[in-house]
Amino acid sequence: IRSHQKVSKDAAIDRSAQLLTSVGIPNAKTRVRQYPHEYSGGMRQRVMIAMAIANEPVVLIADEPTTALDTTVQAQILEVINAVKDDLGAAVAFITHDLGVVARIADKVQVMYAGRVAERGGVGELFEAPTHPYTRGLLASLPVVGSERLVPIPGAPPNMLRPPSGCAFRVRCEHAQPQCATADTELRMIGNIENACIRASELQGEPV
Repeated sequence: IRSHQKVSKDAAIDRSAQLLTSVGIPNAKTRVRQYPHEYSGGMRQRVMIAMAIANEPVVLIADEPTTALDTTVQAQILEVINAVKDDLGAAVAFITHDLGVVARIADKVQVMYAGRVAERGGVGELFEAPTHPYTRGLLASLPVVGSERLVPIPGAPPNMLRPPSGCAFRVRCEHAQPQCATADTELRMIGNIENACIRASELQGEPV
C-alpha cells in the first residue's frame, strides 16, 4: 500500500484494517497487528485476498485459492472472491484443479495440458459436451455417488524439459492416431467450443 499509494504508515495500517474487514475478518484493527501463525488457514487465505485487492486491480489472478481448505471454508472463500469481484468490477482468472469449483463459479473455462490450451469455452457447454480427450478424462475421473469405481487417466504427464511433439496428451490418449505426433495443435472451433484435438469432431456428442 505504501509503495503504490504513497501514504503514511498509520494510514496504511488503517487501510489494511479496512481490507481485512472487507474480506470478513472480525476485529480487524486488532488482527492487523497479529502474526500469521495466529490466524487459521481460512483466515490466512482471506488475508491473501485482501493483499491482492489492496490496490484495486482490474484483474485478480487466484491460483488454487481453496486448496487444503475444508468444504465449509472453501465455500466462504469463494463467496469472498465473488464479493470482491462485484465490488471492484474486476475480472477473476481462477486457476484450479477442482472441477467442482470451476462448475460453480466460472463463466468460461480454459483447460490446459502441458502448458498448452486443450479446450476452451463456456462452462455449461464445455462440461456438458467436452470434445478433447483430456477434458473428457478429467470429467470421467471424478467420483460418482453410488459408484465405487474411479476411472483414472492412464500414464503420467510428460517431461516438460523434453516436451513431446504434436499433441502432448497423445501418449495417454485412447483416441490417439499416428498423425497426432505431428499434428497442428492450434485451437479450432467445434460447435461453440475451441479445441486443439484433431479428432474432436468425431468425439462430439459421445458420452463421457
